Amino acid sequence: MAEQKESSVLFSLKELMSLEEDRIRQEESDRRRQEEDAINARLEAERRAREEEEARLRTIENERLADEQRQREEAARLEAIHKAEMERARLEAENAARLQQLRSQQEHAERVAALSQDRSKKKLLYIAVSSGVVLLLVLVFGGMAIKSSLDRQKVLEDTISTLNNDAEKLRSDIAQATTPEERARLERDLAENQKAMAELKANPGNAPQAAPRPRVNRPSQGNTATGTSGGSAPEKQKPCDCKPGDPLCSCL
Repeated sequence: MAEQKESSVLFSLKELMSLEEDRIRQEESDRRRQEEDAINARLEAERRAREEEEARLRTIENERLADEQRQREEAARLEAIHKAEMERARLEAENAARLQQLRSQQEHAERVAALSQDRSKKKLLYIAVSSGVVLLLVLVFGGMAIKSSLDRQKVLEDTISTLNNDAEKLRSDIAQATTPEERARLERDLAENQKAMAELKANPGNAPQAAPRPRVNRPSQGNTATGTSGGSAPEKQKPCDCKPGDPLCSCL
């Protein structure tokens, strides 16, 4: 009977020890899990902070690059306008000089005609008519030259303004691009825009006869599918009417 009690007590002690060991193991497991959770939370917070800092730095760099690009474009626009004004002033000065020369010639012809009036009235009339015709032609062609110069300057200014507006829109579209393909296409368009601006800056005299049309947003591949039932069909774009190889074409 005493042996049974002793065995029962030993069994109870072993069971208690086993329970205590299980409790200790459970507490150790919970402690390790809590430590791992704390480490993972810290690592996740550090990762998020690092990504936010990288995004902030990218935004600052993009804004800096965009500001520098706007400054370069504005400088190019002002330089092109300055060159166009100098060209217009040169043409106006040349035309004024031609008109003054013509007036001098006409005055000389009139004096010669007055001196030789007694010789031949018919000859005097011929000289006067000829001088008037020449003056009229010079005035007509001079006016056409001035108008052509003013028209070229207007087209140049409109072209620069259109290119600047297109560049701003392209940069905005690049920042909002949702796919690598769309971003690459927009960056190619921006590069073509900058190339056209550089060519116009280098050779303002080669401005097109008419300013390019403002850039029209082109839908990406993800937006070309037909809408849901009941939606309207996508609007068709107007066909491009630019000349082949035109670097200023906005629909390439």
